[in-house]
Formats: sequence, structure tokens, C-alpha cells
Amino acid sequence: MSPDKTGELVFLALGGAGEIGMNLNLYGLGPAGKETWVMVDLGITFGGVQVPGVDVILPDPGFIVEHRDRLAGLVLTHAHEDHLGAVPYLWQRLQCPVYATPFTISILKRKLAETDFADQVEIIEVPLGGRFTVGPFDMELITLTHSIPEPNAIAIRTPVGTVLHTGDWKFDPDPVVGDAADVEALKRLGDEGVLALVCDSTNVFTPGVSGSEAELLKSLSELIADAEGRVAVACFASNVARLETIAKAARTNGRDVVLAGRSLVRINDAARENGYLADVPAFLDEEDAGHLPEDKAVIVCTGSQGEPRAALSRIANDDHPNVTLGEGDLVIFSSRIIPGNEASIGRLHNQLVRRGIRVVNTTDHFVHVSGHPARDELTRMYQLSRPKLAVPVHGELRHLREHARLALECQVPMAIAAENGAMIRLGPGKPQITGTVPVGRLAADGN
Repeated sequence: MSPDKTGELVFLALGGAGEIGMNLNLYGLGPAGKETWVMVDLGITFGGVQVPGVDVILPDPGFIVEHRDRLAGLVLTHAHEDHLGAVPYLWQRLQCPVYATPFTISILKRKLAETDFADQVEIIEVPLGGRFTVGPFDMELITLTHSIPEPNAIAIRTPVGTVLHTGDWKFDPDPVVGDAADVEALKRLGDEGVLALVCDSTNVFTPGVSGSEAELLKSLSELIADAEGRVAVACFASNVARLETIAKAARTNGRDVVLAGRSLVRINDAARENGYLADVPAFLDEEDAGHLPEDKAVIVCTGSQGEPRAALSRIANDDHPNVTLGEGDLVIFSSRIIPGNEASIGRLHNQLVRRGIRVVNTTDHFVHVSGHPARDELTRMYQLSRPKLAVPVHGELRHLREHARLALECQVPMAIAAENGAMIRLGPGKPQITGTVPVGRLAADGN
């Protein structure tokens, strides 16, 4: 079918463009106003001090709800909350099939189990590297690396052209869990021809590369070796590779690993049922922590962002039923500070120090690597895929604009940096913003 008979190919972000988090991307194919749509990701962001009393913030899906009769499906790139966390809240308004890989499905099913409509959601499993159709869209998953298992870029082939939507990614040659990025597939796509690259902008201001997960093992092992008492490590619960790295560092030092926090237990269960962590001995429950000698325990905790109800905050306030820390113990923050959380993390640090606990974070030790591409990785992605158009997403406006500049430096002919609500015609003809649609946020109770 020729492009002129197909109509237009358009891109519209209702969340995640002009902000980090709450991703909701739409691709439309067909005559203007009669497009068939596919959604890529449906995420949340968390309420902070700016919105007291609000646990969860969702993108307003009003535009696509109005056109849900033409919504062919939802494809999830990976299992992070800012990419799938809104499904339990918004799926009933969309009523479309959901496509994802096995690990992501395991996480999604656990979230849907807390609703009363789980059995109504049609979930279609796609193998890693799988090719499938959603309405008129020919979709292919391309394995990349990130801070969670099974992160996928999606090649979206249409008669108008092919879009490469990266999701969250980096190039990690040794990701510890899962495969390295499928560079050959990206090269093949570049040879085939890429109309537009819709790409992660999170670390566009970071020079060089983001670093490999495998590089952390030595640093964490040394910190644990130097510790005389208990060691607690706070990290993002979804970072399965970090769990494996911590487990290896603990085992090197003759210590057992305890999981403290429900989300860590859920992620561990989902990882193991999909074949990950196969070589890692079973973790101990938090109830077992009190029975271990102080120099034989590494406690992995939720709460790296200072969340008041997470395990580490409760431990710091001596309010945890099973885990205690005190004078001479060590807490490692193996995570970045999400903007907006500085004050809550600072309060948590101070409370730990007040109790005589040594605190280590990214400012004084190598204890974390990012899951997003730095400038050299972005440059390499452009060299491999060679798109005609760059559409930066997953960033604040300053990230999007800088990413657009970088794309032009990489000899991409054109870049469009636009925030949520901009309807971007990718083709045929010269790409341009053709209009805007209303966007907004919805507040939800985390329970």
C-alpha cells in the first residue's frame, strides 16, 4: 500500500515529553482524524512534597479514550512503574489488548491481581526479539540494556516509514542479567531505513558512557569487606542486576543476603520464575535478619528515595519489626537521587547518621551506574540507526532541546523537541507539528 493511500503517520505523547516519568506514547496511522492508534507504555509518576497526600500521578488519557474504538493495542517496552504503572488505573477506560515480554507480564499480572478486573485484560506474550502485528503496525522488539530485565526498543514498520522507539536503554556490554544490546539488529534497521528515532533523553547532559553494571562488583565488595557490623544496601527494587551484584559481593565476604521490603520480594519472585537469578542462592526473609551475626548480614532495603513507609526509613526510625541498625553499621545508597527527592533523602541520611550509622552514596563512592544513555551512547545510537528525524522524549524540556542539538550534530537532518500534547506528523512529507491536543494529570491513591 502506497503512503498516499495509507494516510499520515503521527506521533503524540500524552506523558513523558517535557517531564521524566508518566510515559504515554501514541502512534497513529491513517487519514487525519481517522487514524488507527497503538499505545507504547502507560506509566505513572509518584507524588512528592509538591503534591501532599497524593501517592500516584497518572497521565490524562482523555484524548485516546475518546478514540478507543480505534486503539489497536498497548505495547509495553519494560516493567518500570513509569512505563506500566498506570495500567491498573486506566485500562478499564481503554479496553485494549496488552503486549509485553515474559518478565514484564509477570510484573503486570502481580499489579493487576490487586484489581477486580484482572481476568478481563487480554495479555499477549511476545518473545524477546519477537515480531508481531498490532492493527496496521508491524512491530519488532529489539533487545537493549537498562536497569531491569527485558528492556525493548520497538521497530514500528508502516507503509509511511519505520519508527524506532527506544524506551529506556543504554549500551551495557556486561549487564549481569540478560543479554547485551542487539547492535546487529540496530545496524540492520539503519540499513533498511529509519524515518524517525524516538529516544530517551534522561542523561543527555552526561558526557561519555553511563558505565556497566558489572563494574560495580569490585567497589561494593570492597565496601562490604571493610564493614565490621551489618551492611544495608538501598536500591531500586526493580534492579534485578543490582540484586545479583549485591549477592555476589556479599557471598565474596561470607555474608547472607536478606530482602527487606515487599516490592523487593515481588521482583525477586518474578525474576526467578523467568529464569533470572538462577545462580544466586535464595535470599533470606527479613524475619531471619535478627538471627544472623552482625558481620554475616547484608540487608537489601527499599526506600532509597527517602519514602517514609519504605523499609529503610522504618529502620532509621527504629520502627521496623524485624531489622535494626545501629552504631558502627553501614548503609550504602546504591541509587541515584530522583529530582524532587533531595529533601526526603537528606532527612533519611541525617537520621541514620544520628544513630551512629555510616552512610555511603554516589558522591563519595562508586556504588551506582545509571540505566540511561549518556552522550556517547546516544551518538552511537544515531550512528547505528541513521534516522531522518530525531524526536527526543523521556526528559524535561531542557533535556529534549539539548538532545535535539546533539542529534543535529550527529548529522540527523531534522529534530523536533516537543512537549506532551504536540501532534507530530512524521510523514509523508516534511515532518512537522500539526496541532496540539489537551493533556493533563490525574491523581490516584496508591492503595
